[in-house]
Amino acid sequence: MVCGVSVTLAPHPTPARAARVAPRRRTRLLALPEARWALAALLAFLLALALDLGGLPAWAYGPLYAAAYVTGGWEPALEGLRALREKTLDVDLLMIVAALGAASIGQVLDGALLIVIFATSGALEALATARTADSVRGLLDLAPTTATRLTPDGREETVPTAALAVGDTLLIRPGTRIGADGTVLDGTSEADQATITGEPLPVVKGPGDEVFAGTLNGTGALRVRVDRDPADSVIARIVTLVEEASRTKAPTQLFIEKIEQRYAIGIVIATLAVFGIPLAFGENLDDALLRAMTFMIVASPCAVVLATMPPLLSAIANAGRHGVLVKSAVAMERLGEIDTAALDKTGTLTEGAPEVTDVRPLPGSGLDADGLLALAAAAEHPSEHPLARAVVAAARARDLSLPPAEDFAAAPGRGVTATVAGQRVTVGRATRPSPDAATVIEVTRDGTPVGTLALTDRLRPDAAATTAALTALTGTAPTLLTGDNATTAAQVGAATGITDIRANLLPEDKVDAVRELERSHRKVLFVGDGVNDAPALAAAHSGVAMGRAGSDLALETADAVVVRDELTAVPAVVRLSRTARRLVVQNLVIAGTFITVLVVWDLAGHLPLPLGVAGHEGSTVLVGLNGLRLLRESAWRGSTASEAGEG
Repeated sequence: MVCGVSVTLAPHPTPARAARVAPRRRTRLLALPEARWALAALLAFLLALALDLGGLPAWAYGPLYAAAYVTGGWEPALEGLRALREKTLDVDLLMIVAALGAASIGQVLDGALLIVIFATSGALEALATARTADSVRGLLDLAPTTATRLTPDGREETVPTAALAVGDTLLIRPGTRIGADGTVLDGTSEADQATITGEPLPVVKGPGDEVFAGTLNGTGALRVRVDRDPADSVIARIVTLVEEASRTKAPTQLFIEKIEQRYAIGIVIATLAVFGIPLAFGENLDDALLRAMTFMIVASPCAVVLATMPPLLSAIANAGRHGVLVKSAVAMERLGEIDTAALDKTGTLTEGAPEVTDVRPLPGSGLDADGLLALAAAAEHPSEHPLARAVVAAARARDLSLPPAEDFAAAPGRGVTATVAGQRVTVGRATRPSPDAATVIEVTRDGTPVGTLALTDRLRPDAAATTAALTALTGTAPTLLTGDNATTAAQVGAATGITDIRANLLPEDKVDAVRELERSHRKVLFVGDGVNDAPALAAAHSGVAMGRAGSDLALETADAVVVRDELTAVPAVVRLSRTARRLVVQNLVIAGTFITVLVVWDLAGHLPLPLGVAGHEGSTVLVGLNGLRLLRESAWRGSTASEAGEG
């Protein structure tokens, strides 16, 4: 960073998918050496500033300023020297020199403040890197470390999953995680594979069906043949994809950082010339040094960088107030560059959980809708299946009284049976598919069908408005990328106006789709929420995660998190980013004008140091105030109003 502040905002954890994601192993801020050095520098600076402003003598606060210089500046100085050894010059080293130069001519406070900014920026960037690494490591916890392998003579043995080989047969007991990618040989159960495919409901698995490592087995026992080496499982490939995408993603630099090398070299050469040429013609050493230091201060890129940061940081703060956590100024800048959007389905365009949408008692059953729902909910009440929980939740929402269930039994893949009020009630999936892609369950009483219930993963109310707004922003309709089936995906596409629909995608397929769009010279915004979305979030130009039910890996990999799951916030924050980018351009013009005038004055005449500092700081205040306009509520309302108008 160049005098920059990279702000990392850690999203709040959510319990909605606790069973689907790995436990968090979060690096604490003060566990990082960069953070400890930055804290030491900040404390020394604040204490020195208090003593300085309090009118104490220099011997009281001088050592504290010196401590701030040393604790906050030694690391960027060392990195700058290493870069210099590699024959490159970065602006961090230049700013360390500028800070020391400022101190040498009496501007000790300004130099110390510069050092503290450097140290804080480095600490926050280190934290962002560590937190992403934490989530990638935590993903590996989804896959169990041991598995039950069946020997040819039928004995069971517990072995490390890393020791499994293709062709081994595993026993997968109810409620355990599957240890390897493979094919079911025997047994029937349901697997919650949302971490891999994003499907909102467990999928029935029987002989011949494929299962994935790390997915959660339901109530049945399975015998599974291992088809892939554990190092090549889908869950392991997700880790690899995230790491590779993060490494190959375009360099995340602010506009000014893209020219920092040339600027730094130019300033060094110009400063040496400003010092050396007058000295060669007989100017006094102190005067030549003062002129050179004044030149370095007024030409300092910090003025330009601080012109860049206020609009972006103000936009981050405004977005945060409205439930969007943008992780850094770089991420905010990149959001405004996107020209194509790609959206996940489950948990993004939809709410990610089943909901009863239709209750149909059969004629002659003697039941109305409430009676049928109460009967089904009573039988389902002991079950932990997502469909059962949805049925019970629907009954409770209607304040229905549920009689107790006895002799409860669950048949994997078929449903549940229980005795309710002396009648044998069975609730299970209907054999006849629904034309509207809903999941239909049939209710029978004493062997006679009495009605059906339809459940769907409900579309978010603002899904259609969001896709329309993104279409208006980018000039092209978003692409739908989902691991769910084609029928369900088509239904969601029709409801949201999306025509480019790609279904049945594994995580690597989503990455391929993103990269295919980027090969067409598009800058892609990907919006998702699950573990299976993390590689695409990392590979895209910008990634936004839905925060309420998002997996830890998705939240850490994304550039921004929509905490309140308000989908319309996605186009709104893109619009806010574009406004911030326009203000950045304005500020660069203002800062550049001030720098040019002050530099010319210093070179062509004699610019007094206090006036140079005043001009330099005055330009910073001016562009800072311009950037702070984005803190106003009207800046966000303007973004949402623009989206509504365009949508």
